[in-house]
Amino acid sequence: MKDTYKPLILISNDDGITAKGLRVLVETMQPLGELLVVAPNSPQSGMGHAITIHSPLKIYRSTVFDDLGVEAYESSGTPADCIKLAKYYVLKGRTPDLVVSGINHGSNTSISILYSGTMSAAIEAAIEGMPAIGFSLCDYEKNADFSHVVTYVSAIAQQVLQTGLPRGTALNVNFPRKSHEQIKGIKICRQANARWKEEFDERTDPYGRKYLWLAGSFENPDKGEDTDEWAIAHNYVSVVPCLFDLTAHHAIATLNYEWQILKETAPRTIQEHFDNF
Repeated sequence: MKDTYKPLILISNDDGITAKGLRVLVETMQPLGELLVVAPNSPQSGMGHAITIHSPLKIYRSTVFDDLGVEAYESSGTPADCIKLAKYYVLKGRTPDLVVSGINHGSNTSISILYSGTMSAAIEAAIEGMPAIGFSLCDYEKNADFSHVVTYVSAIAQQVLQTGLPRGTALNVNFPRKSHEQIKGIKICRQANARWKEEFDERTDPYGRKYLWLAGSFENPDKGEDTDEWAIAHNYVSVVPCLFDLTAHHAIATLNYEWQILKETAPRTIQEHFDNF
């Protein structure tokens, strides 16, 4: 008998259920399996891995993808909430074969992964033991052109469905914005050691009260040619495998050595130890 199994693919994002990037992702995933969409009912960019614990969570059946015949739900929660709700409430414990998040309107390279709602959905899925991919296009426009990335999105998703990922791993995939130059290929990269230099723009509301608007600039001193920033700048798709384990493993031996006296000091004499420095 011919195998008719269709993999279950859970789809979410952080730009909200009506975002163009989400529709492109749903349309791209549709030939690959059975789809379920659980996404925020409003934009949740920059929410990081926040979850809702001090207010009620709401989730409703959505008609946004009825024209595609795809079951969808919108939630008042964060992207991480959406993954939890999907697995434990909507699917009632049934486990997706793949979780995809995006396609985000804007870059999630380098340090931005820590702030990204798109990647928080993917990493939440990895925490739950599900293979997961976060897709982002380095174009913040509401009506950004995604036509040059759909082939890559499909190919990467199919690769993960076929070969899986190491447990606890999520892929952070970023695409260069569309230009006259074609995408050169895919680079498996490390996260660039770069950061945002924050500034606060002070403004005044109509009542004369001051308020602040977060601004700033992106600084990248990392000149390595194996980073996501280098790949995007040179028109490659960047793929960074990510873990939710934030342990600085390389620092454990150093701290064990430097803190040896402190570790062996009885609690009542700890202050004496520091007084003798």
